[in-house]
Amino acid sequence: MKKLFRFNKNKKFIIFDYETCGLNLISKSNKPWQLAYLIADQNQIIEKKDFYLKWDDLKISDEAKRITGFNEKKYLSKAVDPLKVLNEIEKFFYNPDYNVVGHNILGFDVYIHNIHRLLLGKKTDYSYLNRAIDTNCLAKARSMEIAVNENDFLLWQMKLQKIRKRGLKSNLKFLCQHYSIDFDESKLHDALYDITKNYEVFKKLIWDFEF
Repeated sequence: MKKLFRFNKNKKFIIFDYETCGLNLISKSNKPWQLAYLIADQNQIIEKKDFYLKWDDLKISDEAKRITGFNEKKYLSKAVDPLKVLNEIEKFFYNPDYNVVGHNILGFDVYIHNIHRLLLGKKTDYSYLNRAIDTNCLAKARSMEIAVNENDFLLWQMKLQKIRKRGLKSNLKFLCQHYSIDFDESKLHDALYDITKNYEVFKKLIWDFEF
């Protein structure tokens, strides 16, 4: 790319994260119950949103409740119309001025976004993926010293997403530690907290690549 990504101050990002009932990537029963996102450039967070999505038949696994710290009372008091939330976030997803960023989004969250759409009667639409940046994939490439494929950045990331290697660490906790970013481990897996830390990690990661 002619201009290094990290020096392009006009770039804008939407960084997002879903919390769900489980890990199934195709079943409509795996409903997203929390969605947080932030709008940012390379200098600052411009806007931050956190939503609980209202579903009448929400069934969260015990393991998911434990990991995410799901609080039913809080959920019931804050849950809002999932269609309104979907319309709001998709203003950025399908806007070519924004890169869609997240941690392990190519292995999880983009599929949950699709479930969110299907639950509301919308068709599958992954057309924004050519602007997706997965910090989990970048972290793997940094650790393994794999150069960026500028010709097909999405395919390059998808191949990295599938890599499983003993000793290869790329989770958000490890990245916060690696880049000396303060974090509270007890708050990880809360969508709003995760995207805030992911933004800090992302700003560090892009300096490790010439793209």
